Amino acid sequence: MGLTHAELADRILGGWTGRIAGNMLGKPVEQGDHWTPGHIDAYLRLTDALPLTDYLPPPPPDAAGFELRPEWPQCVRGRIHGSCRDDDVDYAILGLHLLETRGFSFTTEQVGELWLLRLPYLQTFTAERVAYRNLANGLGPPLTATYDNPYQEWIGALIRADVYGWTSPGDPRRAASLARRDAVLSHTGNGVYGAMWAAALIAAAFVAPDVRTALETALERIPASSRLARTVRGTIALYESGTPWSDTLAELAARTAGLGWIHVLPNAAVLTAGLLYGEGDFTRTIALTVRGGLDTDSNGATAGSVAGVLCGAAAIPPQWGEPLADLVRSAVFGFDGARIGELAERTVRLATLTP
Repeated sequence: MGLTHAELADRILGGWTGRIAGNMLGKPVEQGDHWTPGHIDAYLRLTDALPLTDYLPPPPPDAAGFELRPEWPQCVRGRIHGSCRDDDVDYAILGLHLLETRGFSFTTEQVGELWLLRLPYLQTFTAERVAYRNLANGLGPPLTATYDNPYQEWIGALIRADVYGWTSPGDPRRAASLARRDAVLSHTGNGVYGAMWAAALIAAAFVAPDVRTALETALERIPASSRLARTVRGTIALYESGTPWSDTLAELAARTAGLGWIHVLPNAAVLTAGLLYGEGDFTRTIALTVRGGLDTDSNGATAGSVAGVLCGAAAIPPQWGEPLADLVRSAVFGFDGARIGELAERTVRLATLTP
């Protein structure tokens, strides 16, 4: 792989820190049918926050029409002390616990068992909630993903994939395989491919010279004919043609129209655009990704994870990491109040195990 132990530890801590920071940046505006890119930028202009280089500002008293999510007091600049609880971080923690307790040979059935043991039902959403209900009713995979589940290709499995990339540095094939075993509990088709692609992307980021290379490497792990692969390649083509970021977003929105703001395809497009147009700069990457709208906290989290692995924790600007105070809030039983540094150290131990 070519990384020293210290470099690997810094990259993994960068992934954790980046994921949490990106999630916190996007959380106040997570409502894609209301917080469109134009509406997000209007809020940023109202609060004098363009260019976006820090967490979102709190809303001014006269911000009618710009109501943030109820959790906003815990995740806007000047008010953050530790992470706000969110499923985008819960699943990274749960995945870490899965690998620590079940090992890298875990089964999809064991993923489900761990959900029932550690994850509150009301902290699951869309496909995950359906799968949880199916588990509780006695169904097993693959029926947990297919029975009465209209969310099979939504973004949920993708947001669970990071830990498989962090623990497979430089090995996108293994990362994708692990992510697939987790994803099929709740998703099918492009929903599963999204998880495989994200895990492979993060694994590739440990050794890739740039994000463009990591994206290409990750595409090798999903079917080339899939809609997800075509969407990502289409985004890359727009970037390489010199199309401005805002025009790229508009074109991607037209290509994925009608799928909804939580479907994996439009979100993968926004995420890919943020990574490419961010051009390796951590702040620019998560800012553009969140300004792209849709599932802003999930996309911000994955963009932050990739960018954090690429640059390492030491290179993440302090305005992102310092307010987190090394503290994670989580709904996963036994992990509320965990330390980010400790979670990263535990991830490093897994990443250095001999396969």
